[in-house]
Amino acid sequence: MSPAALADRQHAEAQEPLELTDSKLIYFSSVSENTKRFVDKLEMDAARIPVYATEPQLISTAPYVLLIPTYGGERGKRSIMPQIMKFLRHEANRVNLRGVIGAGNTNFGEYYCIAAKRIAEKCNVPVLYTFEIMGTSEDVLNVKEGLETFWTPASQNRQQR
Repeated sequence: MSPAALADRQHAEAQEPLELTDSKLIYFSSVSENTKRFVDKLEMDAARIPVYATEPQLISTAPYVLLIPTYGGERGKRSIMPQIMKFLRHEANRVNLRGVIGAGNTNFGEYYCIAAKRIAEKCNVPVLYTFEIMGTSEDVLNVKEGLETFWTPASQNRQQR
């Protein structure tokens, strides 16, 4: 991308409407809403990464855990949705990221939950949990209890060491 094109893109992104969130759970769900249904079962405050470019860009103002699905079965290619990449381009969203939870399909074999694994590696945070497709009631309980423990002061002190 030429410097002029990059400057134009950054200017356009700077002009787009923003939505600030202090939610401790941020997730992406496509129009199928499989991931949203899982998040709804957690019964906790959560913010959704916009699906459409016309929606305000979400910006995290506090530490959070990212919950995302893996897409595609093309040997891990295009497994991270462009909306998630756009969200993580904002520095505050990378700085506040504390961990990743992945939804995936075991039919992808070694690429199961690869999107969560790649983001965790790139952002130097842990993969906290993975679950198949829409998850089971046991997955919901494990994630809910795991997040409650993760956000306790004692757990936060261990993470900062």
